[in-house]
Amino acid sequence: MEPGVREYLLRIVNTMSVALLWMAINSTAGIMFGYAFVEDQIRMGNVLFYSWFLLSLAFLLRWVIRLWRKPIDFEQE
Repeated sequence: MEPGVREYLLRIVNTMSVALLWMAINSTAGIMFGYAFVEDQIRMGNVLFYSWFLLSLAFLLRWVIRLWRKPIDFEQE
């Protein structure tokens, strides 16, 4: 396989795997442990969950943008 195509496919796989891991962690913490739902009032677990969610989303988007901003040289031998 050509190096440029291989690098492109690795970027796709890395992006998908990290995004799926991020979604699995947040859905487990939010839905299965119940931190995403506000019942009677806002609790400390809700605040921590949504703070973590937004902070980790910002880092995930930053990582993806930095990964895909680098050019891929498809012409290399």
